Amino acid sequence: MLQKLQNSRNALGLIFMLPAAVLLVLFLTYPLFLGIWLGFTDTKIGRTGVWIGLENYLFLLGDDSVTRLALFNTLFYTFVASVLKFVLGLWLAILLNEQLPFKTFFRTIILLPYIVPTALSAIAFWWIYDAQFSVLSWGLMKMGLIDHYIDFLGDPWNARLSTIAANVWRGVPFVAITLLAGLQTISPSLYEAAAIDGASGWQRFRFITLPLLTPIIAVVMTFSVLFTFTDFQLIYVLTRGGPLNATHLMATLSFQRAISGGALGEGAAIAIAMVPFLLASILFSYFGLQRRAWQQGGSDK
Repeated sequence: MLQKLQNSRNALGLIFMLPAAVLLVLFLTYPLFLGIWLGFTDTKIGRTGVWIGLENYLFLLGDDSVTRLALFNTLFYTFVASVLKFVLGLWLAILLNEQLPFKTFFRTIILLPYIVPTALSAIAFWWIYDAQFSVLSWGLMKMGLIDHYIDFLGDPWNARLSTIAANVWRGVPFVAITLLAGLQTISPSLYEAAAIDGASGWQRFRFITLPLLTPIIAVVMTFSVLFTFTDFQLIYVLTRGGPLNATHLMATLSFQRAISGGALGEGAAIAIAMVPFLLASILFSYFGLQRRAWQQGGSDK
């Protein structure tokens, strides 16, 4: 029996996958289903709840203005930050793909914002945005561009834009390096043939680079949207959701309601309400990958 098991590739594969499967069940699957259950109850910390159906969701989306504001903040934050990360990341990827001096050095440096722990990045931006000692405001004043310090984190819209800037600074390297890897797979002969035919730089980008990068763009932007939509550490360390809940995202509000406020049912409902948006991002990636059929002149097999 043991000899037969050792000779079976399928059985050995299942055995090797078992530890990872156990970890996924314990730390992903079980918390997910527990969160779904709690979202339909009025559970509090220290008190077992009872089934209340959709009452949490109806309250949060209908009567709770803070949740609606957090939903707006999350969508605005995700959309603006993701677009900026894509544009800047693609520009950097194309730049780093050229024959530049010290190209390897610059490719290494660009990864620094991404590998620095999020909490440390948030603390650094907290100092940069400080109302009294901001180095950014100090520099702008020295250049004569402003006449008083900017309240980056005290004004609602300033705080929204400041947190987006911090997220973009941290997320651009991931997009740039991933797209750069995609650019490396495009044959230079395609650009040479297009140049011989008289294609301009913009035409080569539009009809060669962009179509061939579409599958990679779909994947990288899906991950970018997922990471941005569920961002917690940066917002929690930088603003705690303030001022006046202007930077509260769904993730931070869920934590505040469930852990700080003790309302586990409400917190779980807010967290589960994020799932449809995350599924929409995954579907975007799936349909984006189907562009391969158009690029290859047939269907993927």
